[in-house]
Amino acid sequence: MKNIKINYLLLALIVLSISLGSCRKDDGISSGIEEEPRDEQQLKDADTLLTYINSHYYNSGDFAGNPNPSMYDLVITKLADGESVPADHTLLADVVEEKTTSFAEIDYVYYILRINQGGGEEMPHFSDDVRLNYSGFLTNGDVFDSTVNPTEFDLTGLIPGWARVIPEFNIAESYMINSDGTVSYNNVGVGVMILPSGLGYYSAGTQGIGPYRCLIFKFDLLQTEVNDHDLDGIPSFAENYDGDFDINDEDTDADGLVDFVDNDDDGDGVLTINELMPNEYVVDTNMGEEEPTLSVGEYEVSRTNVNGVITIKTVKIVDSNNDGTADYLDENITINYNED
Repeated sequence: MKNIKINYLLLALIVLSISLGSCRKDDGISSGIEEEPRDEQQLKDADTLLTYINSHYYNSGDFAGNPNPSMYDLVITKLADGESVPADHTLLADVVEEKTTSFAEIDYVYYILRINQGGGEEMPHFSDDVRLNYSGFLTNGDVFDSTVNPTEFDLTGLIPGWARVIPEFNIAESYMINSDGTVSYNNVGVGVMILPSGLGYYSAGTQGIGPYRCLIFKFDLLQTEVNDHDLDGIPSFAENYDGDFDINDEDTDADGLVDFVDNDDDGDGVLTINELMPNEYVVDTNMGEEEPTLSVGEYEVSRTNVNGVITIKTVKIVDSNNDGTADYLDENITINYNED
C-alpha cells in the first residue's frame, strides 16, 4: 500500500470530512422514526444476535485442511424448523467468540467467527489503513454491500465495529502479482463479524440498511499500513491515550484540532515531529544483516530499499525533563531535535 504524502492542511480537511461523513447522527433516516435510547436498543440487539447465532450454521467441513481459505468459501445457512445441523457443518453459537466493548457510554456485545487467523506477521491497529474483500448482509440474509476487487479503507472512517474486529486478525502471509496485473494472496485473515446496530449505523441506517439493523460482515484481510494522519511521526493509534478506540477526543493543546490531525500537539510552536529524537538504521540484507527491533516509543517514519540496502528512519518519544510528559505533549519544552 503506497504511503501518499499530501499537504497537512488538506489532509486534516480530508480526515475530518471522512469522520463527519461516516459518523452519522442518531436521528433516524425518515420522518416518524422515534429515537431509541441506546441502552434499550442494545438489549433488543443482544436478543437478535443470540437468536441468529443459535439458528444459523456454516460449512466448517469445507475449511478442514484448507491451506488457503477465503470468505468466498464460507456459506452461512439458517436452520429450518426441526432441522439438525448437517454433518460437516457447525452451529455458529458453538464456535463464535463473544466480545464486549464500550461505545457512546454503552456496553455492547458482538461476535467474531474466526475462520483463519492469517499467516502474516502484521495485525492492523484500529486507526490503520487496510486492504480487504468483504460482503455485508443482514440477519435475514439480504446482502447490502460487497466488493468485487480488494478495497482499501481507513478504519477511522468506518462504523465502530470494524475498528474492533479487523485488528483481531493477521494479514496475508504472502502475495504474488500475476501476469494480468491481478494479485493473489496466500493464507489471509478470514472472519465474520456479527454486530449490534449500536456498533453499526444505529438509527441513521444507510443505503440498503434500515434503522436499528444488526449487521454481519464476512471478510478476507489482505494487507495493512500504519496510519499517521498528520505525518507528525506519531502513528495515529499511539495518539489514543485513553485506549478507547476513539482518537477524536484527544486534544492536548485544546486548540480545537484533535491530536491525530494536529502537527503541533502541545501548541508550543515547535512541530511534533521536531520534538521527537530522530535516528537512522542502515541494514545490508546482502550481507545477511537483520532489521532492528525498535525500542518502546520508537516509530518508523520512512524506509528506502536500494539494491538490498535498507535505510530506516525513525523517531523516538523523549521526556527530556523527566516530568512524565513527553516533550511533544509538553508546552514548556520546545527543544527542536531536528535543528542543525
